[in-house]
Amino acid sequence: MTDQLDHRLTAQVTYADLADLMKRTAGVSVEPQELERQSASGFDSFGLDSLGLLGIVAELEKRHSAGLPENAEKCKTPAEFLALVNDALTSGA
Repeated sequence: MTDQLDHRLTAQVTYADLADLMKRTAGVSVEPQELERQSASGFDSFGLDSLGLLGIVAELEKRHSAGLPENAEKCKTPAEFLALVNDALTSGA
């Protein structure tokens, strides 16, 4: 149990992780620095649609063996998405 809790506390998803997931799951290439600089821009400005975001959510749930909030795939910006995901991962929600 402690190992699971420790994993959750260090399981932060970064802009680099998100950029990698965007490329692997949706075929959208964006530099992590650009994603972070424009983190308040909509996912659509990077070429990522809702289906692509759903694939990212599924991959993160699989990777972390944890469900994410139902509204994760409805996030509009990278900043909003990472805040929601990292909060869920650290709180165990």
